[in-house]
Order: sequence, then structure tokens, then C-alpha cells
Amino acid sequence: MKRVAVITTGGTIASKHNEEGRLSSGVISGEELSTILNLPEDIDITIYSMLQKPSMHISFSDLDNIRKKIIHLFKNNEADGVVVTHGTDTLEESAYYLDLTIDDPRPVVVTGSQRSPVELGSDAFINLRHAIYSASDTQLRDTGTVVVFNERVFAAKYVKKEHASNIQGFNSFGYGYLGIIDNDQLFLYQKPLRQDKVVPKDSKVPVVEIIKCYLGADDKFIRACIDSKVDGIILEGVGRGQISPDMMEAVKEAIAEGIHIVVTTAAEEGEVYTAYEYSGSAYDLYKAGVILGKDYDSKKARIKLITLLRAGENIKEGFTQ
Repeated sequence: MKRVAVITTGGTIASKHNEEGRLSSGVISGEELSTILNLPEDIDITIYSMLQKPSMHISFSDLDNIRKKIIHLFKNNEADGVVVTHGTDTLEESAYYLDLTIDDPRPVVVTGSQRSPVELGSDAFINLRHAIYSASDTQLRDTGTVVVFNERVFAAKYVKKEHASNIQGFNSFGYGYLGIIDNDQLFLYQKPLRQDKVVPKDSKVPVVEIIKCYLGADDKFIRACIDSKVDGIILEGVGRGQISPDMMEAVKEAIAEGIHIVVTTAAEEGEVYTAYEYSGSAYDLYKAGVILGKDYDSKKARIKLITLLRAGENIKEGFTQ
């Protein structure tokens, strides 16, 4: 019999209504959740209730504890796969962090729900059930951390929350999903060719901010980051990685202060490239010492920069993956 560890952290999948009729997120424990959702009986399931939080309340310290727990379970051969239940708001960030920092061939599957277990038409039961079956399936070995949602399997690096409330909550623009689950059976059609792994060493979490770039944007947010002595900035540029020319002088000052800056694109598909030569272009940024963030979205780039800084690894080389 396959053994799956289910680590619960809260979120909508562990929520119920309060006296005012609004949802209290993450109030259901892992043990209570398992009784509500009638989990599969043909798999040996062990529940670890680690957190009971809305996902916007989860910290890097929490993520490190989850990561250590998963590594412990695998090292001691206590599970053939792991499922992490999580609120959907920051699910993609946590999934990517686990993908980056856990180097084991066994599956780690992150899931959640858009509707509470007590709501009509809840997706909590089916998402968790499918995640458990996926985590027990050897097809997902050497795939890294994946997200299972609405009968689909997504790579953690590219998955994004695409809808605020619909049960089709996640997608992977341009890359598609890796497979589907039908009748509790996994059908896997593709896998990532490369696995990018970074081991964080420093317990201190660097401060990395995201700044969106748009028509008429100025330098106030970059200068605020300089004044705050942040460790890094992710510039969410447009198109091939362009920013407003009014931001360039502050970008150069930030780099001179030792702040690591990565430019990404707000486009759903395509990557940053030095296609143009003018003030604020990706080429102008590159000449100034800004790292080109390939096809990472800004939130994933932030996770990666924080992890690279904690690991003490070369930032520029880290973003070639």
C-alpha cells in the first residue's frame, strides 16, 4: 500500500462560516479536515496539521518548517509522496519555493480549494482526493513540486492563480498543464526537462520588493527601497522588459548601493530580452547591471532571488535556469 503524508496549513480548504456568515480561513485542523472529506481508503494516509492560517499570513519561517518536515519524511522513508494543503492566494509562491528547495524524486503535491468544504459545490474534496492519488503515483517521480487543481496537474514554476473565485482557479499560460486526473487515475503527458534546485543556508530572509512598471511611472518606489536598505528589487517591466525612463537614474543608484535588481515582464508569455536600445529598455537595464529575469513572473522571480541570496549563490547565473 502506498503511503502519503498530508500536511495541512489552512486556507479556504480548511475554512468554515463564522456567526456573520463570512468564511474564517484555516480554522479547521488537518484531522478535522480528513474526517469531513472522506479521504481514500486504499492509500495509507498520515495527517500532519502544521498550520491553520489564511495563506497571506504564511511566512518564510512557516515555509522553511514545511520544507524541513517534507525532507524529514523522505529521509526517513516515511512517505512515498507528500500533499500540502494551502490557501490559494499565495499557493503558487509556496509551491515554487518547495520546488526550488526540495531535491528528492518523490512527489510533492500542493493543492487547495476555491470554496470551503461546507459550501455548495465545494472543490475541496475532489482536489484533495486527486492530490493524494497523484502523490502516490510513480509517474510524478522526478517532476518536482506540482500543483493539483480542478483535475489538472501544473508545474510549480509556471502555475498562476487565474481566477479569484471560480473553481478553475489555476492555469499555466503558454506551457499548459502536465496531465490530468480522471476517475482517481493520473494521466501524465509531459514533464519538465530540467530541475532547478537551490538550498537555502542563511536563516535570515532577505527583503525583496516588487515594483510594477507602467505608463508614466516615476522613481519614488525605487528610492523608497533604497532608503529602506532592501536587499533586492524585482522590476515587473512590460513587453521584453522595458521600464519608464524616469526610473533609470534611481535604478543605477540602487545598484551602486548593492541592491540586486531583476527585471521581469508583465506579459503572460515570452521572456525578457535585449531587443531595444533606448533609456529604460532591457538593454539599458542590462548595461546598468540589472539581471534579466527570463520568463519568470514577478512573484516567482522574488521567491528565486530570496532563495539565491539565502544560499549565497551567484544571482546572475541563478537566473539562467
